[in-house]
Amino acid sequence: MPLPPPAPRAHAHERHIAYRGYHREDGLWDIEGHLRDTKPYDKTVRGRERPAGAAVHDMEVRVTIDDAMTIVDIHAAMLTTPFEECPRAEPPVRQLIGATLGRGWRRALDEAIGSTRGCTHLRELLFGTATAAFQTLGAYRDHLRVQRGEPEPERTTPPFFMGGCMSWDFDGPVVARIAPQFIGWHRRQGQ
Repeated sequence: MPLPPPAPRAHAHERHIAYRGYHREDGLWDIEGHLRDTKPYDKTVRGRERPAGAAVHDMEVRVTIDDAMTIVDIHAAMLTTPFEECPRAEPPVRQLIGATLGRGWRRALDEAIGSTRGCTHLRELLFGTATAAFQTLGAYRDHLRVQRGEPEPERTTPPFFMGGCMSWDFDGPVVARIAPQFIGWHRRQGQ
């Protein structure tokens, strides 16, 4: 269902964030993110003219992970920034090598590049790489399994995403239809 019609308004800001996942020939995975902020009007920022649509922030990240989603390499590129000092936030992201995209990822970001150790927008972009990685690895592994003609493995435990949202409620209709063996499963009970 679409959003209801908005009240009268003026377009004031636009942020685009996109992620792409890649399976590398060496077996590793690259998750790339891109963030771009623009204003739909001409603006003078600290003496610099910015025409409508010009980037205020334009940055990219590439996170290379293994099958366990542990970071083996990471790079950031701040292509357009409001201050010449901003790109100093690129090298500190290397401290995230060895961290895992999963439980504790936000904490790892805050410890390595939080506050004045990094860039707010870079942290926001990097935070979303975890979801992009989950979407990339699981689906592509399944795609490769199907291409090889292998059957779907029988599960004795639910996948990590079950019980994580309204649709994947262990007591809900989606689990009942797709994975009835996990109806009533609750991690809190130690199962």
